[in-house]
Amino acid sequence: MNRIPLTLLLALTLAHCGRSGAEAPNPPAAAPVTVRIAPVTIAALARPVTATGTLGQKEEVTLSFKVGGVIGRVLVDEGRTVRAGDTLAVLDLSEIDAAVTRARSAAAKAERDLGRAQRLYADSVATLEQLQNAQTGRDVAGAELETAAFNRRYAVIVAPAAGVILRRSAEPGELVQPGTTILTLGSRSRGVVVRAGLADRDVVRVRRGDPAVVRFDALPDRPLAGAVTEIAAAADQITGTYRVEVAVSGAAGLASGLIGRVEIRPAGARPLMLVPIESLLEADGATATVYALAPDGRHAERRAVRIAFLAGDRVAIASGLEGVAAVVTDGAAYLDDGSAVAVRP
Repeated sequence: MNRIPLTLLLALTLAHCGRSGAEAPNPPAAAPVTVRIAPVTIAALARPVTATGTLGQKEEVTLSFKVGGVIGRVLVDEGRTVRAGDTLAVLDLSEIDAAVTRARSAAAKAERDLGRAQRLYADSVATLEQLQNAQTGRDVAGAELETAAFNRRYAVIVAPAAGVILRRSAEPGELVQPGTTILTLGSRSRGVVVRAGLADRDVVRVRRGDPAVVRFDALPDRPLAGAVTEIAAAADQITGTYRVEVAVSGAAGLASGLIGRVEIRPAGARPLMLVPIESLLEADGATATVYALAPDGRHAERRAVRIAFLAGDRVAIASGLEGVAAVVTDGAAYLDDGSAVAVRP
């Protein structure tokens, strides 16, 4: 049996391995990931102040009777639109009209008594004191007639301004005391506002005139522009927050009581980079990851960024995107640093 020398066998093995390595094909290049990009914009912004508030008329008037009595009629329901001067509610006027009639008769009698006293005094029959007493009686009776007429006038509730009835608090037949709230009118003369409570750390950053945006869950696709018009000088004793009113334009037809999210944009803005919120990955507090488009336009670069704050559907970036013109939005989750990309229009 022939034996192959060990050295020859080793040489043949090495030669075969060398040929196999030379003939092995190169691994295929990874296919580029199809992505969409968005430009990095720069805008002067300040961290917004956000709060939850309630929509209502700027001027809400509680309406009541000047005198007590039995309610005769309530002519409007909640949600009813009224005009200035419309009659809204009336007391039963039987007793009140009787008081006016009694006061008018007393005033007429006092006037006659004064005339008689003047004639008698002229004839030296009545004394000066009797004349003066008659004059005083006439003045008192006239004042009582004015009081009765005044009370009669305010036994009827009339709309002081155009608006909408927000609440109806009493019904016909009820016995009410003077000043009891019967109706609450939301006047349209001064517009519509959202009232929100701000913590002390936020209210110190807000000034009258600061722009704001209000979004309601009931109208998710209809953000409304507004501006701060009133800031409370003292905190609420129960909640510890400061009431802020934001005048809202375009909300005249909305129902009072809607809950909205208020975003106030204070002064003191500084230039910041803005990117779409969907471009962020691995967000953790104030840090996140963003994939930027490399200068060659064919590769992605992983960037660690620091978040300043959210601004609607965009994110203000404090640092990490210097020199970057565009970031990846769709497809960013499939990228690694240096991945090849194909930008989809």
